[in-house]
Order: sequence, then structure tokens, then C-alpha cells
Amino acid sequence: MPKLNELLADAGQFVRRSVGRFLYSTMTKPKVGINGFGRIGRLVLRAAIEKDTVEVVAVNDPFINIDYMKFNANELFGRIGRLVLRAAIEKDTVEVVAVNDPFINIDYMVYMFKYDSTHGRFKGDVHAEGGKLVVSSPGKSTHHITVHNSKDPAEIKWSADGAEYVVESTGVFTTIEKASAHLKGGAKKVIISAPSADAPMFVMGVNEDKYDAANNHVISNASCTTNCLAPLAKVINDKFGIVEGLMTTVHATTATQKTVDGPSGKQWRDGRGAAQNIIPASTGAAKAVGKVIPQLNGKLTGMAFRVPTPDVSVVDLTCRLEKAATMDDIKAAVKEAAAGPMKGILGYTEDSVVSTDFVGDSHSSIFDANACISLNPNFVKLISWYDNEFGYSCRVVDLITHISKH
Repeated sequence: MPKLNELLADAGQFVRRSVGRFLYSTMTKPKVGINGFGRIGRLVLRAAIEKDTVEVVAVNDPFINIDYMKFNANELFGRIGRLVLRAAIEKDTVEVVAVNDPFINIDYMVYMFKYDSTHGRFKGDVHAEGGKLVVSSPGKSTHHITVHNSKDPAEIKWSADGAEYVVESTGVFTTIEKASAHLKGGAKKVIISAPSADAPMFVMGVNEDKYDAANNHVISNASCTTNCLAPLAKVINDKFGIVEGLMTTVHATTATQKTVDGPSGKQWRDGRGAAQNIIPASTGAAKAVGKVIPQLNGKLTGMAFRVPTPDVSVVDLTCRLEKAATMDDIKAAVKEAAAGPMKGILGYTEDSVVSTDFVGDSHSSIFDANACISLNPNFVKLISWYDNEFGYSCRVVDLITHISKH
């Protein structure tokens, strides 16, 4: 009899899962447009295809034709744009319908999306057809993406492509006023893939429940470093309390850096050759945690070291705790969160890992248990890795999926 009950229970669970998958598959995916087919734009497209939770319907980039656009979704189809597209394909929860990049034509987009020196060749098909970028992956939805080459976001007719959500990943239109130009073209919501001076910032796993659909039309997905630090800081603060802390991110090279020494605005060190130097740099990532976790406002600050590696960065959070805790206590708290409420956002490892082990990792933050140390039960150094490109792009897609349900 117990075996019969077990069989019936398993059968019931199978039916519920099957029905759930069927119902989910029949739901209309959020339609997304991408402005800028640069690093972020392309990665957003990759993430969209891989997740398969949204549909990318259009992309705008005035500088790239459709053949070049195959590998560049929205940093103008830059690093993040392309990887967001990859993430969208992998997750399969959104449909990418458009992409905009004023600098890349569609032929170049095809090439840039197909080949990536860091993340490897795209494991699917990408080609230009009838003026559209067509991207597919085995077992995932096919994205037929309209390509735009507009320099002015207000000129992009997102609604004509069916795009409801626009990923703004040019790195230029990062305020509510500037990003709101996309709303003029018919977009319902704009997600800035960078920190913003005035747009509300949301970090998945931390404060996405604060999203207000009635009033939040332009929002920020914060930075990749904030997405790594905030989940860890939340777990530690909720369990032990953080009195104060300093963060250092050892950060991989980004597209804004110089290959050789060159001029650079106010921060002269930023203009030094990226492949030759470890470069101290400023970052607002730690302070931004105070915006997504109000209890930590004013308690954290930090800096960055830019290092000559192509991808994957690591956060060092050194903090004083309110409640005394052994390192085993801290490990247990993080491990519990990683397997529970923050599953898929926060990872946990006790392996002897190095940076390349996390290329392509979709987590926002992966806690390195054996790299952490403590001076005493109230003063600790905590280490967490993150793929600053793909992990972040996956969160862009997840944020779109989240707001589409509210």
C-alpha cells in the first residue's frame, strides 16, 4: 500500500508539472526591444534566447547593419546587449523582437552575435532574413528581430515591432528623462542596464518586490557588481547584522578601457593600458547597495581594481558584524539562502576555484566558502565571484520577466 501511495503521489506530481509546463508554454511572452547592439545588448539577446522567457522583437543601432548585428544586442548591441540576447534565448521567458544600434549594420550584428572571444561561438543559428535578425537555439523559441539604426531613441517605433519592454544598454541614456525617450515610441517600460542617478534600482533576489507597476516606468537593473554584492550583503545583514563594511571588486577589463595608454577625462589612471596594468578605480556599487537595502544605507563603500582578464570579477566584502559568528555560521547561512529563497541568484561553492571557472555562470554571486577569512567573530572578509557579463545579463531578463507579471 505505501508503494501504491508513492506511485500515486509521483503520478500526481508528474501531471501537475506537465500541466504547469503546458500552461506556461501557452502564455504570451513579454515582447522586448533592445536599443544599442553593443556588449550588453548582445548579451541580453543571448540571455533572452537561452532563458526563453521573453521575446525580443526589435533592435535599434544606427551604426550597424543587419548582417553585422548578429552578434551585438544592446550596448548599442555591445557586450551586454548581445549577452542579454543570449540569456533571453537560454531562459526562453521573453521574446526579443527588436534591437537598435546606430553604429552596426545587420550583417555585422550577425557576425558579432555568432562569435564571442569570451563566451564562445553561439550554440544555435543566427542569420539575416528580410531585414530581420533571426536567432534560434535547439529546443528554444526562434526570435525574429527587427533591426533599427537610430541615434535618437524617440524615433524608434517600438510599438510597431510589438516591443513592450526596452533594454537600454547604450550606457548613454541612464536617467529617467533620457531613457523615457523610448516611451515615446510606444514602449511600456524601460530597463536601464547600468546604475542610474534617479531611476529606481532593482536587484533580483533583494528588492524586486518593491517594484511599483503603476509608477515605475523607467527602472535600473543596477550594476553587475551591485548584483553580486547585494544578495550576499542581504543574507549577512539579515542573519548577523552589518555595522559597517568596505568592498573591493577585482574587476575584469571592460570595453570602456584602453588597449594602450590614451587620454581619459578626470580619472587619468582609467586611460592606462588595460592589458598592462592593475588599475585602481572608483565604483558606486557598494553605496548603491544602500539604495536596494535601506538598512545598509551609509554603512558600505568601496573601490575597484581593474585587472587584465577578459571576464569574471570577484567581490571582497570586509565588514564588522553586530552578532558574533563563526565562519561555519556564515557558511551555513549563505548555503541555506543559495538553496532556498536566493536559488539561481546566489551560488555557493567549497571547491578550489579560480576566475575562469565562472565564465558563463548565470548566478549574480557565487560565494567562495574556502576563500573567506575572519579576524575575530565580529570582523570578517567574505569572497564572492560573478560573471560580470553573462550573470548580469541573465538578471536583466529575469527582471523583465518579473515586471511583466505585475
